[in-house]
Amino acid sequence: MSAAAIVLSPSTTPPTYHRIASPTLKLPSNPRLTIPTTVVSCTISQSGPPPSGRKGKKAPVPATLEAPTLQVILHDTVVFPEGGGQPSDTASIETGDGHIWKVTQAKCHGGHAVHYVQVGEVETDLLQFAPAAKVVVTLGDADRNRRYDHMTMHTSQHLLSAVIEARLNIPTLSWSLTEVPAPCYVELARSMTEDEIQAIQTEANQYEMDKPNEPDEQSSDPARGFNKVIPADYTGGVMRVVCCGTHWPTLHNLQLFSIPQTETLARFNTASARLYFFAGPRLVQHLTNTHIQLVATAANLSCGAPQVPTRVEQKRVEDLEFELAKRTARNLLEEMGPQSGQAFFKHVHRVDDSVNPLGFLSTIASAFARLVLSESQYLVILSSTSSSQSATGTNVFFLSWAQMKGKLRVKGGGKGTRWSGKFSGVWKEGREDMIVSGVLQAAGNPYK
Repeated sequence: MSAAAIVLSPSTTPPTYHRIASPTLKLPSNPRLTIPTTVVSCTISQSGPPPSGRKGKKAPVPATLEAPTLQVILHDTVVFPEGGGQPSDTASIETGDGHIWKVTQAKCHGGHAVHYVQVGEVETDLLQFAPAAKVVVTLGDADRNRRYDHMTMHTSQHLLSAVIEARLNIPTLSWSLTEVPAPCYVELARSMTEDEIQAIQTEANQYEMDKPNEPDEQSSDPARGFNKVIPADYTGGVMRVVCCGTHWPTLHNLQLFSIPQTETLARFNTASARLYFFAGPRLVQHLTNTHIQLVATAANLSCGAPQVPTRVEQKRVEDLEFELAKRTARNLLEEMGPQSGQAFFKHVHRVDDSVNPLGFLSTIASAFARLVLSESQYLVILSSTSSSQSATGTNVFFLSWAQMKGKLRVKGGGKGTRWSGKFSGVWKEGREDMIVSGVLQAAGNPYK
């Protein structure tokens, strides 16, 4: 970037806006963000870019570059170097011979934007970046999309933090601009309820619709009290401390969405919480991916997308019931023990308020049939009633003998030695239980 700068008085923009222009930097009209410039210096990079971070933080070990890399400083650039918690842009540089070189990242060293350029043969390619050599810097489609995503998320973070501080008096301790497609987050001094998050999200999006042409730093609506949300680093529409990031000039179409929950963090004697959020293209990608995953899950569960939560819960209950059914079957087998010419007779009655009690009894019977020896002789009757019975209530049975049908006046059917049915009315221990006991006693001889 050029060091020379002048402040111009705005003509058509509000007086609280400030415009800074460079006498040498020509802002590109090409939407691909292409700018011609010249090389200031070029050196060979032996290792990865130095870590950025505040003093006192544990610095990570610089990563070794996978490919030969040059550190190039240009007279002008459209590449944003990493700073303010925002990752750098990526770009490409075209040299005089027409070759296009990839800029993997940019860092700010001593006030200069240093471009990390991947090359092939270092000694030969170094000549293409000689001082005063003419080059063209371009943000291609992928680079531009990366820049737009960073601008959207960074602008949204300022808006989100400002509204939270104004309405709830919760300061933002830090924030993270994560890699796509993960959500970004702000770290807050305390957690927020779901209602608070919804209210903040609604107000932020309402502000985007009410004041779509105001920059995120601008405070010009005392009637709404929005001037209270501007952090201490802002004054008169301009930050006193530079934010070090790229932002949209307006709040138009940010479409902020906050995930309706916070993640609580505990550090030493203090606690904080992270609020995750999406906006702009990242929000669209999140919704698209979520929909694809929802449709795939619905297909696997053989249900419609709106029924997925219910079906997942039902599947969880079914899995638990299956484990309980196996345990019940093993208990029956242990009670049956080794047979010595005697048949095993057993009635198991349980209270079950689930939506499919007959299915659970069937699972028990199937598990028991798999465990018991084929030559074993037994008559097992399984019955179930709800906790609140009535004259029109339904009780279910699953058993291995059809004689119960005539005794209890039940309706049902079966195949082979397995039979199931339903009994309407109130189940009483002194009546229906006695009938079942009588059936077992009447079996008399070993069951065949």
